[in-house]
Amino acid sequence: MDRPRRLPITVADLRFAVWSLLSTAAGLGIAVALVDGVTVRSPWAVLPAALAVGAGDALLRVPLRRIARASGALGALVLGLGAQVLVVLAVLRLLPGISSRSWADAVAVLLIAAVVMAVGHWLVGASDNAYVVGDLVRQGRRRAGLSPRGGAGEGGQEGTERPPGVLVVMLDGVSRATLDHALEAGLTPTLERWLGGGSHRVESWWARVPCTTPASTLGLLHGTTDEVPAFRWWSREQGRLVVTNRPADAAAVERRASDGRGLLAGGGAAVSTMFSGDAATSLLVMSRASAGLGPGQMFVRFFASPFVLVRAVVGTVAEALKELYQGWQQTARGVRPRVPRHGWYPVLRAVTNVLLRDLNTSLVAEQLVRGVPVVAVDLVDYDEIAHHAGPLRPESLRALEGLDRVLGLWQEVADGAPRRYRVVVVSDHGQSLGATFEQVNGRSLGQEVRMLMAARGAAPRSTTEATGHDVAESEAWGPANTALHALRRGDGEEARVLVGPDREPAGWGHREGAPPAQELPEVAVVGSGNLGMVWFCREPGPVDGAEVARRWPALLPGLLANPAVGVVVVRDGGEVVAHGRDGAHRLVSGEVDGKDPLAAYGTRARADLLRVARLPEAGDLVLLSAVDPMGRVHAFEGLVGSHGGLGGDQSEAVLVHPVELVVPDGERHDVDGSRMLVGAESVHRRMVAWLDGLGLREGL
Repeated sequence: MDRPRRLPITVADLRFAVWSLLSTAAGLGIAVALVDGVTVRSPWAVLPAALAVGAGDALLRVPLRRIARASGALGALVLGLGAQVLVVLAVLRLLPGISSRSWADAVAVLLIAAVVMAVGHWLVGASDNAYVVGDLVRQGRRRAGLSPRGGAGEGGQEGTERPPGVLVVMLDGVSRATLDHALEAGLTPTLERWLGGGSHRVESWWARVPCTTPASTLGLLHGTTDEVPAFRWWSREQGRLVVTNRPADAAAVERRASDGRGLLAGGGAAVSTMFSGDAATSLLVMSRASAGLGPGQMFVRFFASPFVLVRAVVGTVAEALKELYQGWQQTARGVRPRVPRHGWYPVLRAVTNVLLRDLNTSLVAEQLVRGVPVVAVDLVDYDEIAHHAGPLRPESLRALEGLDRVLGLWQEVADGAPRRYRVVVVSDHGQSLGATFEQVNGRSLGQEVRMLMAARGAAPRSTTEATGHDVAESEAWGPANTALHALRRGDGEEARVLVGPDREPAGWGHREGAPPAQELPEVAVVGSGNLGMVWFCREPGPVDGAEVARRWPALLPGLLANPAVGVVVVRDGGEVVAHGRDGAHRLVSGEVDGKDPLAAYGTRARADLLRVARLPEAGDLVLLSAVDPMGRVHAFEGLVGSHGGLGGDQSEAVLVHPVELVVPDGERHDVDGSRMLVGAESVHRRMVAWLDGLGLREGL
C-alpha cells in the first residue's frame, strides 16, 4: 500500500524557519547597533536583512559545491568564508533601510551576530551543534514521514524497503566503567534510550596490549594490530622513532596492514579516523592526508552556512577559556592526582571539542544523506579531556554528554536517510587514573634508564626519549597535523610533521635504510601510557636479558626496585620472562618463580605481554607501571588518565550494537570472570560478519 502524500512543508519546518529568522534578526540587530559604520533607519529593516542572509545561503550553496569539487577542502573554506562575508556585505549595501561604509563592517557584523546567536542558543538550552545539520535533520524526517519529535526509533522508518547501512561511531578512550557511570548519571540519554528501549545491547571487549588508539583503530578497521607495538616505537630498519601521529608514518603502517578488504571497503566512508579502513571516501583521515582532506564539496555545508563556522570558532574560544578555568579549579581545590593543563592543551581541547566535533557532525550527516553503505567516524573529545583531567572527572563526563547529543543528532539524520542505518558504537580502549611516573619517582623514565645504565656500566652518550610532559599532548596534535599535512601535500615534504612535540626539523624525511650505527642514539626510551619500552638502538637486532645484565648490571634490578615500576619483560633465549620485584613469570611455559609479578594485572596479562614482546619492533625491555588495588597506574607520560598497558579500566572497552546484530557466545573468551571479545581483530571480524549478513560486502 502506498504511503499518503505529505505536504512538502511541515509545521516543524515553519516553526524552525520562524525561529531561525528571529534569532538571525536578533543577532544582526545587535551587531548593527554595535558597529559604528552601519546605520539602520528602522528596526524593522533587520527582519528582511535576516531573510536575505538565509536566501543568499540557499542560492549560493549549489554553485559553491560545484566550485569546491575542483578546489578541495581548502577552497571550500575560503569560498565559504568569502560567501558569508559577501552575503552580509550585499545585505548591508543593497537592502533599503541599511547601509555600511566598508567590507570591514560586514566582517564585524558577521562576528558579532555569530557571538550573539551562540549565546542565545546556550541560553535557550540549544547549546549543542544541532544547528550544523538542522536542515538535513528536517528534510530527512520529512521525507521519511516522521513527526518532528517522534519517529520509528533507532533505525528510522519501519518500512523495510530501504537498503541497509551501518554507522560505526568510535568513542575514543571510553571504558565500560566510564560508560556505566555516565548512564547512571543521566549524561547519555540517547544511549540510555537505545539500551532501555531494547534496540541495542552493551557489552565489553578486551583491548590487548598495546591498548592505544593506533593499535585498536588499525585492528578495528583493518583486522590486524601486528604493525603497532606502541603509540611510538624505535624502528631498527629505519633508524628513527616511528610515530603514528605523523601522517606519513600512519600511511606506511596502513600500507603494510591493508589487504584492500578493510571494514569500509566497497564504497564506505571514513571521517576523522587515523586509518582509512580501505574506504572509498576519506575525510580528515590521517593515513590519507597526503591526498588531501577529502572532496571539497563535502565541506561546503559547514564552511558556507551563515554563521555556522563563525559560531564554531566562537565556541572554540569559549571552550579554551573553560579549560583554563577548570584547570585552575583543580589546582585551587587540591585535586590529586592532576597534571598541568596549560600551554597548547587548552587550544587543542577547544579545537577537538568544538570545531572538529561540529565539522565531523556535518561530514557524517552528509554521508548518511548520500546513502553511503558504511560510515565510520572517530570522536576524540572525551579521550583528550580525560588524559588531562582524569577519566571520571566532571569535565570528562560532560564531554561524553556532548558526544551522546551528537549520536542523537545522527540518529535523526539516519531516520530519513536513503538507507536504514544500524548504529554501532565502539570504543578503542579505556583509561586508568593515577599519578605519573615522574610525580612518583621525581625523574622521567628516560632519566631513570640513563642513570641506571651509568651506575655500573657504560653510560649512554646519546639517547632518544619520548616520555614525560613534553609528549603529554601528543595525541591531541594528530588532527592538526592531518590538516596541515594535507594542505602542504605538494611541497615535497610529505613525511614532515609541522607542529607539536613529534614534529621533525626542516629537511627531515624517510631514509633509504637506517643511518650508520655511530649516528644513532645509544638508547631510545618511549612511554605509551603506563606501557614503557627501551631499545638499544645501535644493536643490529633485539638484545636479550642476559646481554642487558652483562653490559648494564644495575639496569634491571634498579628498575624493579622503583616503586612506580611493576613488571619488566625481557627475552631470555627461547623464553620471554616478566620480572617483578619478588619473582618472575616465564610467559611461554607459564612457570612462576617466587611471587607472580602478573597477579595484579588480571588473567590476560600473560597472553598480552607475551604477544607484545614478540612483535618484530617491540622494545628490548617492555615495562608496565605498578598498579594499586584501586586500579591506579603511573603513566610514563605526563598524563593523569592513561592507556597503553595493563591495570585499571584501560583495557575494558565498549561495544554497543543493535540487538539484531548478534555476537555469538563462541567468539567470547573468559576475562577476569566475564565473557567478552578479545582483541580489536575479533571486533573487526564480528563487524565484517554483520556487514556480510546485511549484504554490504558483496564482491569483496
